[in-house]
Amino acid sequence: MSIRKKHAFSVEMKSKEYIKTISMSDGAQEGVLFEGFLGELEELGMVEGVILEVKGSNGTLRIDLDEGELRKMLAKKKGASP
Repeated sequence: MSIRKKHAFSVEMKSKEYIKTISMSDGAQEGVLFEGFLGELEELGMVEGVILEVKGSNGTLRIDLDEGELRKMLAKKKGASP
């Protein structure tokens, strides 16, 4: 599998005071939890057409997701029954 299909992400927070929880288990196969508060949403957009970026007053979330994939996922969600 190529790195492109693994959908990398990053979370950049302005201060640790906006982080609610960071939880990692000792087991390699167990989950990791990162929770926090992005604050007031300021901007939502695409960076160079390949990264979805959600900017808040407290931090920024970036996901390696191109516009075509995003449109497909939104269309799939829209077509799903409630």
